[in-house]
Amino acid sequence: MSASEVVIYTKFGCGFCYRAKRLLESKGVAFAEHDITMGGPKRDEMLQRAPGARTVPQIFVGQTHVGGSDDLHALEREGKLDALLAG
Repeated sequence: MSASEVVIYTKFGCGFCYRAKRLLESKGVAFAEHDITMGGPKRDEMLQRAPGARTVPQIFVGQTHVGGSDDLHALEREGKLDALLAG
């Protein structure tokens, strides 16, 4: 379904990350997951893409920074998520 690449930055044991991934999976959306539990270059990448973001998940659809799990679910409730995923 997704025309835009979806990227999600997560940490081990994060309930919000789990919720976000389940929503994407329920829509049949493939996504690239980057586990930043131990920091490293992917954490630095996340901070560069989303300045000021310190929590996970951080979700991107193409070049659009969606935000976190609550933001993703809000888009779904508003009926805007499918259009964003379609590009």
